Amino acid sequence: MAGVAFAALPRLAAADTAMPAVTMALVGCAHIHTPSFVTLLNRREDVRVKYVWDHDAARAKKRAPHLEAEVVSDLDVIWKDPEVKAVVICSETNRHLDLVKAAARSGKHLFVEKPLGITARESDLMAREIDEAGLLFTTGYFMRTSPHHLFLKDQVAKGAFGQITRVSGWNCHSGSLGGWFDTEWRWMADPKQAGVGGFGDLGTHSLDILMWLFGHVEAVDAEIKVVTGRYGDCDESGQGMLWFKQGMVGTLAAGWVDVANPVSLLISGTEGHAVILNDQLHFQSKHVEGADGKQPWKKLPEADPAPLDQFVDAVAGKPRPLVTPREAAARVTVMEAMYRSSKRRKRVWVD
Repeated sequence: MAGVAFAALPRLAAADTAMPAVTMALVGCAHIHTPSFVTLLNRREDVRVKYVWDHDAARAKKRAPHLEAEVVSDLDVIWKDPEVKAVVICSETNRHLDLVKAAARSGKHLFVEKPLGITARESDLMAREIDEAGLLFTTGYFMRTSPHHLFLKDQVAKGAFGQITRVSGWNCHSGSLGGWFDTEWRWMADPKQAGVGGFGDLGTHSLDILMWLFGHVEAVDAEIKVVTGRYGDCDESGQGMLWFKQGMVGTLAAGWVDVANPVSLLISGTEGHAVILNDQLHFQSKHVEGADGKQPWKKLPEADPAPLDQFVDAVAGKPRPLVTPREAAARVTVMEAMYRSSKRRKRVWVD
């Protein structure tokens, strides 16, 4: 969960706003990111949001005026409208399957908030539906747009770390301690609707970065637990180990009960090392001049646009590095295995 990630978004450059207008619909307003997505879509002069739908009519009526959009109670209005080229699905996760299948069969490009589905099986089904329909897709894995992560992906590909032996990702905040899910977003702390609790909600972002950098996970072992009990039996914290096909061992930590999260990523290899500490990258490599790890590394690429910006660009015909449906489904598969491992209290092989 990362609502603050899109809080301060700049206006797009004139060159970007010259693209043809994209007509979209907002399908579901449940997710905590919905307000920031509404802000993002509003600031783009090349976007028209024609409809807003939610099974809770009050939620749709709350968001529609900000988009100058029509509230609809019948989803067929959206599916059958040829003007609507794409949808942004921000419903509860347990509603994704039906909405994604309907959108795909109607030929609508899809931005679907993470995680893609409740289970690996239904996530794989959605991925196949989207791929077979030949549609554009992405999800909210915003960490891929970070200059630090873009730089490290390039350095991993170039071999700057030598043989990578261990990696770690952390993504934690104090949401449960602060009662972030007490009212409007309460469903996100209900695993029956969200599929996961705090570990899966935040952990999927760091898991995506680790898999984006290092590939397929073969096995996992995790401990996931309730801490405060504020949301009943919804998990609030966890940590696990991951065994990657490439040979490195990883750890993943995430949750809603941390008062600080100073380290977000660590990569250790035989010829290099990197750690992101307090949002600064310390990088050491014998293959890169000046990379002694003593000072924060400043030679970074520009950040990529936010995932929803990238999606709109792609629908308008501008090439963007979108998350694929198969990637989104694979993260659910690994996360599901971690929850299974915690329940069984033993290592689980990833299907």
